[in-house]
Amino acid sequence: MGMIQFDQGSGAVDAAPGSEWQERSAAPPAGALASFLLRAQTPDEVSAVLFAYRPDLFRANAQVFWSLEGPGALRSEAGDAVGPVQAARIAAAIEGARRGISIDPCLCVLFDDGTSSLAVLHDPTAVALGATPRAVLDAVGIRMAECLAIQRLHETARRANQAEQLQRALFAIADLSGSEQAMPDMLRGLHAIIAELMYAENFYIVLHDRERDSLRFIYYVDSVDTEAPAVDRDFPMAEFERRLTGYLVRDGKALMGTTEELRRQVRGPLQIGGADSLDWLGVPMMRDGEVHGALVVQTYVEGVRYREADKALLGFVAEHVLTALERKQSLAELERRVRERTQQLAEANASLRDKVYGLERAEHLQATLYRIAALANSDEGSDRFYRDIHAAVGELLYAENFYIGLITDDGAQLSFPYYADLHAPDQPPRPLGRGLSEYVMRSRSACVVDEPEFVALTQRGEIERTLAIGKVASDGPPTVCWVGAPLFDADEVIGVVALQSYAKEMLYTPRDAELLTFVAHQIASSLKRRQSAEQLRRLNADLERRVEARTRELSEQIAVREQVEARLKHQIMHDPLTGLPNRLYMRDRIERALARFHRHPDRPFALLYLDIDRFKVVNDSLGHLAGDELLKEVSLRLQHSLRQPDAVARLSGDEFAVLLEEVTEDAAASQIAQRILDALQEPMTIAGRELRVYASIGIAISAPRHQTTDAMLQDADIALYGAKSAGRRRFLQFDESMQDGRRDVLGIENELRAALQVGQFEPYFQPLVRLADRQRVGYEALVRWNHPTRGVLEPSQFLAVAEECGLVDAIDWQMYRAACTNGVELTRDGGYITINVSPRHFQGNDLDSRLLGLAASAKLDPSRLRIEVTEGTLLGDPEAVAKQLQKLANASIATALDDFGTGYCSLGYVHRFPLRMLKIDRSFIEPLGGRNKRRSEAVIGAVLALAGSLDIEVLAEGIETEAQHEALLAMGCGYGQGFLYGRPRPAAHWLPLDQSRAA
Repeated sequence: MGMIQFDQGSGAVDAAPGSEWQERSAAPPAGALASFLLRAQTPDEVSAVLFAYRPDLFRANAQVFWSLEGPGALRSEAGDAVGPVQAARIAAAIEGARRGISIDPCLCVLFDDGTSSLAVLHDPTAVALGATPRAVLDAVGIRMAECLAIQRLHETARRANQAEQLQRALFAIADLSGSEQAMPDMLRGLHAIIAELMYAENFYIVLHDRERDSLRFIYYVDSVDTEAPAVDRDFPMAEFERRLTGYLVRDGKALMGTTEELRRQVRGPLQIGGADSLDWLGVPMMRDGEVHGALVVQTYVEGVRYREADKALLGFVAEHVLTALERKQSLAELERRVRERTQQLAEANASLRDKVYGLERAEHLQATLYRIAALANSDEGSDRFYRDIHAAVGELLYAENFYIGLITDDGAQLSFPYYADLHAPDQPPRPLGRGLSEYVMRSRSACVVDEPEFVALTQRGEIERTLAIGKVASDGPPTVCWVGAPLFDADEVIGVVALQSYAKEMLYTPRDAELLTFVAHQIASSLKRRQSAEQLRRLNADLERRVEARTRELSEQIAVREQVEARLKHQIMHDPLTGLPNRLYMRDRIERALARFHRHPDRPFALLYLDIDRFKVVNDSLGHLAGDELLKEVSLRLQHSLRQPDAVARLSGDEFAVLLEEVTEDAAASQIAQRILDALQEPMTIAGRELRVYASIGIAISAPRHQTTDAMLQDADIALYGAKSAGRRRFLQFDESMQDGRRDVLGIENELRAALQVGQFEPYFQPLVRLADRQRVGYEALVRWNHPTRGVLEPSQFLAVAEECGLVDAIDWQMYRAACTNGVELTRDGGYITINVSPRHFQGNDLDSRLLGLAASAKLDPSRLRIEVTEGTLLGDPEAVAKQLQKLANASIATALDDFGTGYCSLGYVHRFPLRMLKIDRSFIEPLGGRNKRRSEAVIGAVLALAGSLDIEVLAEGIETEAQHEALLAMGCGYGQGFLYGRPRPAAHWLPLDQSRAA
């Protein structure tokens, strides 16, 4: 606002309203108002003229509000914020003025164009406003309208200029992406473009690889941070999880402000990497809802701050930068592929030419080899055979000088059955020495020897000069090039075939050596057939010796076979994993024990049938290798818990049997069963984790009715079933009532089917309370069977049979429907109901639609419904379960993790699932308030810390005492459930009396 003061004589203005001028008692001349209004160029200056002309308005704390965008964007001439109440009053006054009604005497509409531009004078006392002449207010309103129009033009010009600047920047970005500049040059160009739009001295670009979950800083410029990340390596996302870049990429939301402001914007703890900036602005680069990277600018300069306009502008530019980067990368990838394809075509063309030439050469070689093979079968003499061989080789190679050398039978000499040479027509046999022929036979491969190679071989002592070409002495010209290939009989070298040249223009190549190798194979094959008759004679002579050797060998094999049979017998009777006897061995022991018992009824024995509780959870969560390790440890502990001559066997999976040979009294079997349970419950380390294993044991004592092994095993199995039905972690001895109950399973199954038809299953509700005030916040629905003759039955009395006969799903959905129906009244004043969902219901993809259908049918708000799942459910198929839980969460149905801490799910695993609540298992709550509470407090503290960081509610199960309640409340636990607050009851029990009667 300009400095304004009226001069009584001349009308000059030189002081500011609100300062010393308003303290004067004399009013300025009326004629000066119009002059100073014309000088005012902004709404603030018009307001200053008004307050200078009417000091009483200033003393009354009057204010002028104006806007170019309607009542919702009012500005104050004093810069004060316009509160919502005051904005509502002004909006009402403007609406009344438009209808010709004065609503608020404290407000005067100076100007209103009926759309967006307006100006209002507010006098809290209404006194000075009422004393101000209307002509003054009208003059101020007219000038205010003109200044608002000027202000609008300036704003329009500014926005147009900003839009033009942005358009130029986008065109420049597009040009860079299509240019031939290298990627570093293009990135520097992008930096320069963004620097024209905002302060960007410190700027970096980071890209996110979703498949590898890594970050790459492709461009980084910082005037303060000297430890910039390398631009040529990928950083794991875990290194930046708690940094601004990590939050920016992971959440896909722009972040802006000082460090403290940024801490309030992120969802977790914030770690500052590098130098701490005064102001920071980062925006994600998005494509189809996925984050592909981010742009970040920051400042270390006092007074330079980023605004919302900068954030919006950088966010708009980010999309175009991403497009430019993708286009540049696509062009680079296309160029690389073109180069690779061109290289491949060139290589393919060269390869094709080589193949054509090789094919022609191979056809010629094949024809020659066929000729040589045919010669081997001819009846001609050896001289003619060798001459024909020479002629055939001459069609492939330069073979004017050609010979074949063979090692004599005694292996001492080298003979030459065929020798053709221009300078030495004949070559007699000679002792084996250091000639070229012997060198080829020693190396067992063809080779080419020219003059330099000949010198090198001579210097290394591989050959002697006088034996270079197989002659004792040479009076003719020296050999210029020599090529030879060994002759093989099976794997034994029997001779050599060689060619040599005395002319420098006729040199041999490695390819010639390769051809000669093929010829050598054919020659050797022919020679082998000629020698076969002699070999047959020698073989007959050796036959007797070999028969004797074979007889000794068979004797040794028989001994080895007997050992193998012994090992096989052990393997048949023992488990390969644990080394324990198997079911076959145990059945044999039980059969012998029964026979002995029938002979001596006063010497009974006992059979213990053992099953590891929740073994499937170990396999599902830690893997089958960990499960195998657990079975081995259980086997060792079972063996250490037994007497001699008792036996333990692994029957199958996690089932074991223990045979107690002599049991003088029933209590002895129970004592050993308890000893086994105690041994198994000791902590064991499996796959790097400490576990406690529990088991259920069924005991059968031999009796006269046990005539077969199966009868004994059946009684022990029935007792084991009873132990599991009674809650696991215990042993149970068989009696006749169990047999009757087992036989009645079919009857219970028929009753279950009938109960489903008439709807005898209903939910009982147990309250969930807020620990701070013990107010009910929800109810857990628990299934009960209203049996017509046996009364209300709990799940342990019928669910096992329902599982076996496949009726448990139908029972679940009948209970879910009833729970939703009763939940309407239970949640009428707030809260929610929870239902327990087993892993079976996640095997399909319709859990969400079915639950929503039940809620709609019962007219229950889906947000009033929650499901409870166990850790085993989450670990069965984590990806599929997470998707279904997310679908339920999208439909407002929350999820609670039940019995948390009893499975093998790590604390850090829960963040993968959209959970609303963790329910701490009662096993950790029970020790609270007692002496052994430190371990439970540590676990509960860890769960509370995890849940707090993930914004998940925590509920403690099984609270039965005030000490437990107070301990949990002191630790910060929010919610609880247990008999202390109420046992499961029908819905009517928890409703007010009037609602209960209405229901």
